This record gives sequence, structure tokens and C-alpha cells, in this order.
Amino acid sequence: MRIHAYRALRPRPDLAAKVASAPYDTLDTAEAAELAKDNPMSFLHVNHSEIDLPAGTDPYSAAVYDKAAANLKAFADNGWLVREDRPLMYLYSQTMGDHTQTGLVACCHIDDYVHNVIKKHELTRKDKEDDRTRHTAALNANIGPVFIAYRDVPAIDALFAEIAKGAPMYDFVDELDVRHRVWPVEKTAEVAELFAGVESAYIADGHHRSASAVRVGTERRAANPNHTGDEEYNWFLAVIFPSSQLKILPYNRAVKDLNGLSPDAFLAEIRKRFDVTEGADPSPSEPRRVSMYLGGKWYGLSWPEDPAADPVHRLDVSTLQERVLAPLLGIDDPRTNPRIKFIGGIRGTGELVRLVDEKGYAVAFSMYPTTLDQLMAIADAGQIMPPKSTWFEPKLRTGLLNHELD
Repeated sequence: MRIHAYRALRPRPDLAAKVASAPYDTLDTAEAAELAKDNPMSFLHVNHSEIDLPAGTDPYSAAVYDKAAANLKAFADNGWLVREDRPLMYLYSQTMGDHTQTGLVACCHIDDYVHNVIKKHELTRKDKEDDRTRHTAALNANIGPVFIAYRDVPAIDALFAEIAKGAPMYDFVDELDVRHRVWPVEKTAEVAELFAGVESAYIADGHHRSASAVRVGTERRAANPNHTGDEEYNWFLAVIFPSSQLKILPYNRAVKDLNGLSPDAFLAEIRKRFDVTEGADPSPSEPRRVSMYLGGKWYGLSWPEDPAADPVHRLDVSTLQERVLAPLLGIDDPRTNPRIKFIGGIRGTGELVRLVDEKGYAVAFSMYPTTLDQLMAIADAGQIMPPKSTWFEPKLRTGLLNHELD
């Protein structure tokens, strides 16, 4: 695995909390506008620049990308962002409740993505990939880091622990009560040498960001007759975490109707496919368990392990899709079917009850979280996870340590 130090375009330390924002894909336009309305320094003005254009502006129009680039330039011109005087890497620690995860901010090579040193487990949607490609090209920068995991390396852990003993350059708490701390990493050659021993890394979150960065880099290679391979567009921004520190939350499901079945008929079909218990805990306590909310009651669905199943079909979300969502509820393609809603585990099982009891949904399913070992096994096998299989928390902030492409 190749990693690369870079001259970050980053907030002044006293402005970091005001500038750094939530990722673009966790907020819609209205939510972004509400968060940024009293904060002209919020990076949402770059990441969701349509909030600074007339209401109803097409978020994929050229005006949006032009506005994003203009806003990024204004942030630098105003002195809210400063450019590092030398190439560095950074240690980035996040604490949410009693959970802390610490990773390395550095640039990864687009060829490592192409040649599967950095492994994928999701398909990308063309519209989203096109959007992020245009956004990256317009800004001439990576602003949202790709969330990457690797199997723990004790020597890397020891070095990071030593760096984290110093005073951080950033230390702030965001609107979700997540604490963010950042330390500069001076020993970049030593760190790069350690990561050269990492044979495989895994995209945990950010498939569209990585795919778009690779597209921009590839396009610039083709357009540059003097390409040498040393250009910054050959690299993309990432935060690279030891896998043992990461926390995956469940990705739950709710369906609007029972596909023509009565609740009793639907429950009877469920009993044919699973061992069912009434009064189950809303949160499953182990794999091969799903908690189902139907008609004001929680039911526990369980099934035995199939040792012959491949890594994808061993996932709980695959079992639910193959036994319930597709054959009983008619959710043949969960990526596009409007009758299904996916709910990140950060919102809790109370949100599932609310959807069914108050918002007209017919049934909801509370999942046991997919594990990092399952994610890596699927990526190692060259397979693709079902959509909405993982929900990582806490999320990486955008705009904190930006990487310019030239």
C-alpha cells in the first residue's frame, strides 16, 4: 500500500469547529441549509453549495459546481483556510460516547484502487459518482476523505500512540457531540514505510468519493502530455484506520406495505421461513437474528448457520432479502424500490417503532450489525455486499484537511 504526505489546505485552528462539516451524503439540501444558515464558514457552503443559490436550483447544474469552487476560493481568500508550508500526514482521532477511533490522514494512490490493493465491497451509482466527479474536478481538490480500514499492525499502533501523547493541533466537539482531535505527523517517511507492508486495505465508507477521485486522476493523466506520475492528481484523500477500532452500527429496514398480504398472512409466511419468538428484544444480540416490528409487537426471527454459504449469503441482510423482502414483500431491487426505507443504527430502534406506529409503514426490521471481518472477507473474495449493509459511526468531517490536486 502506497501513502503520500501532502500540503493540506486546512482551517485555522481557532476556526476548525466552525469550518469542518458533516459529509455531503448524510444531509439533504434543507438539512444542510439549516445547519449552515448562521455560519458562513461552514464547509456545507462548499459541499452543498446549492444552499447559496436560488431555491429549487438543480443540485446537478453547472451553477452548483461553479458556486462550490467560488466558495472554496473565498474560504482561502478570507484566511479561513491556510495552506500547510510542507507535506505532512496527520493523526485523526474521533470520540463518540465511550468509543474512540484513531486513523492516519494521508493520500492513497489511484493505482492501488485500480489494482485492488484498496478493495471495494459496494457498487456505485452512476448519478452519484458523476456528481462527485464533477464536484472534485471543479474544486480541484478532495475535500471529503475516503474511510479506509486495514488489519492492525502493532508497529503502526505503537507509533500512533506515541504521536497522540502530544498536544493536538485541532481539538473540538461537533454538533453531534463527537470530539475530533488532529495531530501533525512529521515522520512521514517512516509511516509510509510501515504502510508499504500492508498488503490490502478496505474501503469502509466512501465508495463514490474514491471512484470519483480515481476518475478525475485518470482523466487528468490522459489530458496531460507531460504526465510524470508525480502529480497530486495521482493521489486521493483518505483516513486509514486499524480495523479493530472501527464500530459498525446496524442498517435497519422498514417497508411501507405488506405487498397485498394481511398481517396474519404475512406472519404465517414468516413462521414458515424462521424460528419465531414473540416479545423479542428490539435489538438482536447475535448474528442470524433479526427483530421484526409488526402490528405493535416485536418478533424475533432466527435461523441456523449454513456452513456451505459464501461470505455474501452468510450476511443477515442477505438472508432477510432472499427470504422476506424479495419473495414476500416484492422488494426485488432494494437500491431503487421506493417502498423500502433504510435507517442507520445511530437513530435507534425507536425510529422503527415511530415509522410503523406513526408514519404508515407496515413492518420494520432491526438488524444485527455486519462485522469488519465479514466486510473484509467479502472484499477479499471479490464479491459485492448487498446495499445498505453497514453504517459506520462516527462520520469523518469534511473540509478539515483538504487535498489539492495540483
